[in-house]
Amino acid sequence: MADSSMGTEAAEPKREEPYLYRGRTRCSPEEEARLERQHFWKIINAFKYYRTHVEESLKRCERQYLSLPRRHQQLLSGFLDKLAEIRRCMECNHQVLQAIVRNCTHMFENMEYDEDDNVRRAGPSSTFDMDKLKSTIKQFVRDWSEAGKTERDSCYMPIVEEIQKQFPPEKCDISEVKVLVPGAGLGRLAWEIACLGYSCQGNEWSFFMLFSSNFILNRCEKENAMTLYPWVHQFSNNKMSGDQTRGVTFPDVNPQSLPPDSDFSMTAGDFLEVYTDPDTWDCVATCFFIDTAHNVLEYIETIWNILKPGGVWINLGPLLYHFENMANELSIELSYEEIKDVMLKCGFQLEVERESVLTTYTENERSMLKYLYDCVFFVARKPAPLLSNSQNCKDNELKNSKSATTTT
Repeated sequence: MADSSMGTEAAEPKREEPYLYRGRTRCSPEEEARLERQHFWKIINAFKYYRTHVEESLKRCERQYLSLPRRHQQLLSGFLDKLAEIRRCMECNHQVLQAIVRNCTHMFENMEYDEDDNVRRAGPSSTFDMDKLKSTIKQFVRDWSEAGKTERDSCYMPIVEEIQKQFPPEKCDISEVKVLVPGAGLGRLAWEIACLGYSCQGNEWSFFMLFSSNFILNRCEKENAMTLYPWVHQFSNNKMSGDQTRGVTFPDVNPQSLPPDSDFSMTAGDFLEVYTDPDTWDCVATCFFIDTAHNVLEYIETIWNILKPGGVWINLGPLLYHFENMANELSIELSYEEIKDVMLKCGFQLEVERESVLTTYTENERSMLKYLYDCVFFVARKPAPLLSNSQNCKDNELKNSKSATTTT
């Protein structure tokens, strides 16, 4: 069973002044706790507001339909029935979302969130938060449904297979191999690694993901016992009306079926703040993660610092920088060429590199519009002969390392 113990997510205070970046702000412990509690309940509110949010969209569709000339309404005789089916699917989603946030105040081992006086009735939530919530629903498809298997195979299997190559069971005690998965989302990649017998920890910052992964990992026991309708919000690019309202069952496996001696846990919080102990991890596995950074160089420094000498960093993903063009947010957008150059200067040795790994992300396979990511996959090693020096990058003691690189 997954470890339900989670740390806390560091909240970021709001800053209104231009060019002052929220991600770099520091405040007192008391203010940080207040802001974190405020953020916690803001996300809870988004889950609770879901039904109202979708209902407003459906009422707008109904009004627009009724504004049509009578002859056009007659040509669309099944339109209101379709909206009724969408409303039914929305209600099913709402029930699952309420189950997810039920008792969330007790999910963290080192923080209790007392009941908020204003959460009994959900208030309006921002468009940004509602989009995040809809994206989270799609994550259930990617991580914990049979429908997401093809996507998982393209994204997760290259990482899992490389871990097995680097740490083969016949050559080492894999239960002693410590693997970290930052940006773990709903936890499937970390869970799969733990299933193989490795000691694995997932880390996640987003409360949307943390609430949902806690629900999956600790409160779901029967395979395909629950249903979500992830595409019900998509009114465009549908070939068939039923494509919008098709359900997806989850979980496709029992998340609590890990071997009894498994070492698997999830932690909550900012990757840069949680992981500061040097020479701790044998492997850091990042999937669709490094572009979530305000400053990707900080990620590179941190991964170098926390890896043991001889440890490996395995990465797969694009560079769709999350904070690009966001007001008042620091965002450093580097090309892969620039990232690779920094990695080599920090001391990493690039051992495997594939610059064209095609994959999707929470794809609706029946949609008329699809996005295809042309990802980079690499394996970089922190060389064992080097003294473990967490300041190797930070103090600009940069080494021009030769890379033994395999390009395919």
